[in-house]
Amino acid sequence: MARTANPRTRESLMEAAFGLVRSQGLAATSVDDICKVAGVSKGAFFHYFKSKEELATEAAHYWSEMTGAFFDTAPYHLPADPLDRVTGYIDLRREMTGGDIADFTCFVGTMAQEAWRTSPPVAAATWESMAGHAEKLVPDIEAARAANGITGDWSSQSLALHIVAVTQGAFILAKASGDTAVARESFDHLKLYVETLFGRGAPG
Repeated sequence: MARTANPRTRESLMEAAFGLVRSQGLAATSVDDICKVAGVSKGAFFHYFKSKEELATEAAHYWSEMTGAFFDTAPYHLPADPLDRVTGYIDLRREMTGGDIADFTCFVGTMAQEAWRTSPPVAAATWESMAGHAEKLVPDIEAARAANGITGDWSSQSLALHIVAVTQGAFILAKASGDTAVARESFDHLKLYVETLFGRGAPG
């Protein structure tokens, strides 16, 4: 009798990849490592994925689903002022930079740094994830521009991507320095920049 597939096995493999890639990188993470952490056999791995590259690509999409659900219900959406929602997102990112660095850094951002040239499918999936996340910031930025009469020659999309870029850069600095305070300072500067851009604050 054929063994019934466990519906959680595929997700368990991708979730195992999340932690491993964030802590040691994609290249250093083997199929054996992923299977060990997920508690499944290599046969189970290859039942769901043809290769580590395919898993990484699918895991990038799954990461977007998992993190998207978290950010969609986060309390920074509650303020009536759209600029408070934008800066609230930055505050949340800052608050998340506690504990072990591998636990708060970005799975897709880590893979993008390694796979941007070596694996077009993984690179495309990481871009889709980050660009999609940025796009969710656009409505609040647009509303803040309208509420504050901001008519500069920049787009809401470009600011959203800049916020994502600083976020990813903060993670890189934390990894390079081993100091989470460096990441928090990056978010402080980002918040000041956004507030100044909208006329709320002034450089001190």
